Order: sequence, then structure tokens, then C-alpha cells
Amino acid sequence: MSESPSSDASSTTDGIDPSTATDGLAAAAPPRTAKRRRGRTIGKIVFGIVAGLTVIALIAAGVVVWTIQRSFPQLDGTVSAPGLEAQATVYRDDLGIPTIVADSTHDLFYAQGYVQAQDRFWEMDFRRHVTSGRLSELFGASQLPTDRFLRTLGWRHVAEKEVAALDATTLAYYEAYADGVNAYLADHRGADASLEYAVLGLQNPDYEIEPWSPADSVAWLKAMAWDLRSNIEDEVDRAVLAQTLSPTQIGELYPGYPYADHPVIVPEITTGIEGTSPTTGAAAATAAPASLRWREVGSVIEAAGALLGGVGEGVGSNSWVVSGAHTESGLPLLSNDPHLGASLPSVWHQIGLRCREVSDACRFDVAGFGFSGVPGVVIGHNADIAWGFTNLTADVTDLYLERLDGDSYWRDGALVPLETRSETFHVAGGEDETIEVRSTVHGPILSDLPGDYATIAGEPFAGTTEAVSPPTDIPPGEYAVALRWTALDAGSTASAIFALNEATDFAGFRAAAAVFDVPAQNLVYADRSGNIGYQSPGKLPIRGAGDGTMPQPGWDSAYDWRGFIPFDELPVVYNPESGFIVTANNAVVPQDYPYFLGSDFDYGWRAARITELLEQAIAKGPVSADDMSAIQADKQFWMGTRLADAYSGITLTDAGAQRGLDLLAEWDGQNDPDSAAAAYANVLWDELAQDLFSRRDQPAPLGGQGRLYSVVDNLLGDESSAWWTNEKIGVAGQREMLERAATDASTRLVGLQGDDPARWNWGSLHAITLTSGTFGESGIAPIEALFNRGPFPVGGGSSVVDATGWGLGTGSFATTTVPSMRMTVDLADLDASRWNHLTGSSGHAFHPNYHDQFDAWQHTRQTPWLFSLDRVRAAATDTLVLAPAS
Repeated sequence: MSESPSSDASSTTDGIDPSTATDGLAAAAPPRTAKRRRGRTIGKIVFGIVAGLTVIALIAAGVVVWTIQRSFPQLDGTVSAPGLEAQATVYRDDLGIPTIVADSTHDLFYAQGYVQAQDRFWEMDFRRHVTSGRLSELFGASQLPTDRFLRTLGWRHVAEKEVAALDATTLAYYEAYADGVNAYLADHRGADASLEYAVLGLQNPDYEIEPWSPADSVAWLKAMAWDLRSNIEDEVDRAVLAQTLSPTQIGELYPGYPYADHPVIVPEITTGIEGTSPTTGAAAATAAPASLRWREVGSVIEAAGALLGGVGEGVGSNSWVVSGAHTESGLPLLSNDPHLGASLPSVWHQIGLRCREVSDACRFDVAGFGFSGVPGVVIGHNADIAWGFTNLTADVTDLYLERLDGDSYWRDGALVPLETRSETFHVAGGEDETIEVRSTVHGPILSDLPGDYATIAGEPFAGTTEAVSPPTDIPPGEYAVALRWTALDAGSTASAIFALNEATDFAGFRAAAAVFDVPAQNLVYADRSGNIGYQSPGKLPIRGAGDGTMPQPGWDSAYDWRGFIPFDELPVVYNPESGFIVTANNAVVPQDYPYFLGSDFDYGWRAARITELLEQAIAKGPVSADDMSAIQADKQFWMGTRLADAYSGITLTDAGAQRGLDLLAEWDGQNDPDSAAAAYANVLWDELAQDLFSRRDQPAPLGGQGRLYSVVDNLLGDESSAWWTNEKIGVAGQREMLERAATDASTRLVGLQGDDPARWNWGSLHAITLTSGTFGESGIAPIEALFNRGPFPVGGGSSVVDATGWGLGTGSFATTTVPSMRMTVDLADLDASRWNHLTGSSGHAFHPNYHDQFDAWQHTRQTPWLFSLDRVRAAATDTLVLAPAS
């Protein structure tokens, strides 16, 4: 019997190997169905890969978010704080600004250390490595040049001497602060303390955080003194110019302060102030003031600026105080805005330090701006007085030419042994390095380091003229350059901060000023009794045979400092008849003051403008806190208006270029961020300054725009000046120079912002990028993006009241120095005061308070500054209790 087809098929099917069933079915399926099935299979594979990558990415993102947020501080609840005597409470408002309330001074400063470590420990740790010359321990051999310079200066050694000399009460404050920092570190190491440690671990995994010490705090005051060291850069520039230019030319580039046109801070010193003659402070000299020699020459400064910041274009400050005779309330108003290098986080940390019950045992009832890592409040107010700082710009640094013979140096005809010490650097990822630091009686020898000081020591009298000819009694040997600087003497500023915080009247304020020796500052004052005042504090040297405007012969003791101006003879004013006091780094006193304070003050453009605006506000009267804030926001660009006047009779043949001059003719002179005319005016100023001074075979420096305002103002009134001829760029005469600059400015601005003047604006040209001073400049874009913010458009400019500085001839108009904070204190109602600073309270990237104050800063809008404790508590968004450990 034959087999039926169905039977064959059945047997064939039944005989299929299960392991090959899928292939058999696919092979037997139609082509379209097979493609669809293959597509689904590939899709599953791709989906699996994508899903896997997504999971990995989500895990990675979660790790990044966790790493970022793990260091955010606890702001609510209760934290156990070993060593605390009683509970301390930390109230924070929506900006994260802490107010600490405690029962004792120990607990108050302990809590401040804890809170500042919460907010800013990476910044604190970085700062102490800067001041100790130990950056190479963090970042490796690239930082050795900076470390060598700082170890040569020896800030840490000086700070340790200052700590050793502190009185028991002040030392206890610093020790309590350190205990608070270390209590925080006990539970927060590495990335738990700050995101930066996670990034540092990629390069330097072996780094471990050290405990905090009082010397770490005190040393930061040396860094601030360096940042405000005043005129040494001008001495550098003059020294270089003296090799190629005549004394007359140097005098034209460095004219004297315009006393006839711009104000001095203290026109008349107040005498006979009862009860305000402190017995402590700078040592008085018995010698008479040396005769003044106005030689416009000097010496050279280098370095550490990459991380410390140089004096820089725009570093200075504004402050002013108005008496109740001119105010709405009948009590004073005080404003202050220090100008420092832009940084993220801001150099300042806002804080309130309040004894729960103010008494002789606990007298602190203060709020204001301090430095992370330093206990106390530097600028601000307490329940009775308010104060502000600006840089005095007195000359407190001198360079001395020494003559060395082996291990000795010449001194009044005899050889004296050099002082030496060894400094060893531990380098992350590298070998240790040791250098020998040599010093004379004047200070450390800086010419042992490569750079400008070594250049001076090589040919100190190169290119000199009769006006600056070398002495005839130079002993044999090789030249060296030593630095004499008040901040390298052990001082008492570390105590002065607390004395300011506790002062209740002008006598107490002056007593604090007497021990505030470095940096040299102008201090303005107001109190709730209606008084206003001013005091020059600190150590201001009396010079011997020289005036410090050029390197002095160190081998002759006649050129040594003779001591310091007696405190009671320093400039002071109390309740002046004018009813207001203005300081803006301008000259302090008239020329008949018996002591030489220096010759490189700011030229007074900001001071003159503030005075003008104050007089207008007083005339309209009465003056309000809003008027004070409006003055801080003023953006008048004096040189721009001067150029507009100079170009009023000039018409360019290039119609495109003429558009810029047409803008000037209609301009109000304000450097507003949205102003096209301001953009053109600043570019024009940059082009003209370069054509006049730097684009030459023998270039002159462009530092100090206020100085150049005076120089160019003088030149615009002198068509015959040789400065109007510049063979290198083929220009002869004033008009030709002006026309060239205007044409080039237009071409440059078109290249920067396009051919349509309606799109020109100063704000984006002058933008600021908030940049972290460490990893924000790493050169690695993803890491920089973690820490930097911006760029953001801003207004203002150099030698403008709203002092957002930028550098002439640098190729950029970007903002580099800023009003680092702004405050106005209303002595009639402290809760009506206002404040603001550049970034935010937190140093933690991505924290809500990292740069949340910037928008207000950018628009010169200040925020309420509550002081009364009931209102502080009511406004608190977070409350943290630090409790003694059981």
C-alpha cells in the first residue's frame, strides 16, 4: 500500500530537530515575513544596548549628582558639636546668610568656624596653601614658582609669630574658631567637604585634609595685605621707563595728584578729640620727617599674581558717610564698596555674630562681611557703630639694593652675615625641592628668584640720567634686591578685627584702628548718636634719606626707615563741617602734611564724582539710603566725555567710521550695559591709549587708567606734545592721531559686534565670567563648566564709581575687578540697611546659594539687611542647632 503525501509530511514534521526549528521555519517563511522578524530581532538587540547605556548613564549621572550634593551643608535640625559649651543657633535666610546666636564668645567663634567650613572649606584650604607657599602639594610642580615666591616672603612664619604674640583672650577666639572648623572636618573628609576634592582626587588621590589652626586664619590677612599693597607696580614701571625715557617724559606719564581739581579725604585734621588717643599701635619715631624728594623712578614687582591676584586695574574702593544733618532720619548713612579681583565664590562671606545676651563677658553683636577662614567681621556694623574700609594707597613697601660678598652683605662700611633659612616643598606627583632664602636687615632677597627683581639686580643703574645717577660710594660685590614691607613685621591686625567688632563709640573705633597695622586702609565711621568720622590706621613708615620711589641703597643705613608715624599724628577727622566724608583711594591730606605718605594715590576721578553727586543729593535733600545706592550705581565715564568733547570738531572722511563719533555726540556719558555709545567710547579709549603709549618702539605702560585720564587730559590741551607723534604707526600730530584712533575703533567694534551700530552694546563687550580660582582655570572645559558661570553683561568701567575694571591694551574689555560687595548702613534703623556681594554665600558648585546674589549685584540692586534678632528669626528659612556632645 502506497504512502500518502500527508503521512510523509507528518513524519517529516515530526522528525524536525527542535534545535533547528527556528531556522527551518524562517527558511520556509515568505521573504517579507523573514525581514520583519530579523528587524524585530535587531531592534531588540539595539534596545538592549541603548537601555544598558541609559542605565549606565543614569547611574553615572546619579553618582555625579550624589558627588555634587554630598558636600551640601546640613542647614536644619540639630548637630552634635564636641567641645561646645552650650547650644548655638544658626539662622539662615533665603540667601543662605547665617546669623549665629550663642551664649559665650567661645561658642560664637566655634560656631563661626563650623559654619564657614560648611559653606567654604575648599576655599579656606586653598587659601592656607596659598599663604603657606604649599600650592604644589595640591596641584603639583606647576605651582612651584608661586610657592618659591611666597616662601621667600615668609608669610606663614610671620603669621606664626603673630599668633605667638596674641593676648590670651584673642588667642582663645582663634582657637575656638579652629575647634569649630575641625569639628566639621571630623565628619566631612574629601568629597564630603567639597566637590573640588573629588576633582582633585583624579590628579592627587593621596591628598588628605589637615586640621585647621589659628595660624591658618592669621596668614590670610597677609594675602589681603599683598592684594592691597598699593604702589609697587608703579615703581616697577618707572624703573623700566628710566632706562629709556628722560625724567621729563616720566613726569608726563606720572603727573602729580591734581590737588587743585580733586578732593583730598582730610582737608583739615581734627585735633583735641576727647578720649580718643590710644596708647597702643604703631611705634612712634623720634626722628623728624625726612625731606621729600619727588624722584619719579622705582623698581620692579613680579609674580604670584596668577593665584593671588595682582593689584590690577581697578583694585581700590569707595566709601562715604553722610551726617544726620543731611539725611531724612537725622542720623548718618554709611556706604562702602571695596574693589577687588572678581572671584567665584566672592572673597567675602556675609555673617552675623550675636551674643544671646550682650554683656561684658560676651560683647559681640555684629553683622557684616568677613573672610572665610578668619573669625570676626571685617566690615559692617554692630548695634552702635558702622564702619567701612578703602585702600589708603600709602607707600608701605620699599626695595633696597644690597651689595653682597659671599654669605655677607655690606652695611655702613662693614660686612654683616646674611640671614638664611631652608624651605622644602612637597610636590604632588614629584620629588621634594629645597631652596635657601636669604635676607638682610631690610627683608628677604627677592632677586634670588628669576624674574624682574633679578633683572634689576643685574643692571640697577642701566640708562640712568643725572637725576637718578648711582651713588659714588657703592661697596664691592654683586647686587641683590631686598623687600622692606610693613606686612613682613609681626603685627596686630589679628586683634584689631575684634576690637572693631566690639567698639561702641569713636574712641573705641580709634583704639581698634591703632592696632590695625596692615594693610594700610582708610576707615570711615558713623554711630547711632549721630557722629561721623575718619581715621588712617596702622603702620605708616617714616623714611630716612630717600622717599621710597626708587630702590634705596641698602648698604647705607641713612636710607633705612626711622620708625612709624605716631598714631596721634595720623590723619583723623570727626564731625566735619561739610557733613560728609568721601574716600576713594584719593590723596589723604593736603601737601603741607608733615609726613610723606606716598606719591601714587588714585588720581581722584571717583572721589570727585562721588563728591559731586553727594553735593547734588544734599542740595535736593534730604539724603536717603536710596540716594546712597544710586551713587554706587553711577557709571559716568569721565574720559569718554572728555573724548567726546575733543572729537566735537572732527569729521571723518570714512562715513562708516563717523557713525561712532555721531554716537558720542548724543551720549550721556554713562557706561550703561545696553549703550552703543559707551561701547564705542571705550574701544576708542583703548585704541587711542595704545597708539599714544604702547604701540611704540619704546612702549610706556598702560596700567592705571585713572593716571592715564590725567595724562591724556593734559595732552589734549597741548597739541605740540611729542607724544602725538608715533613713527612706528606712521602718525604725526594730534589731529592725525585722533582720526586714526577713531577710525580703528570703529573697524574694531564692527569686527566684535557687527556693522549695525544698533547692535553695539557695552555690556556684552565688558562681560564678566565668574571664574573659580582653582579648577575654573584648569584648561579642561568639562571641569571648568562645573565651577564657572557666565559670561554675563555688565556696565561700569575703570575709574568709574561703579568700578568694574578692565585692562587697556589686553585685547579684551572683559571685567576683571569689581565692587566685591556693596553696603549701605542706616544708623537710624539698622533693619533698613542693605547689602549685596558678587556671588553667594556658598562655595559649593550647584548649591542654590552658589551665585544667587549675582543678578542683584549685576543690576546694582541691594537686598535688605535685617539686624534685629526677632526679624532675623522671622525671616529665617533654615535653623540649625549646634549642641554640645553628650
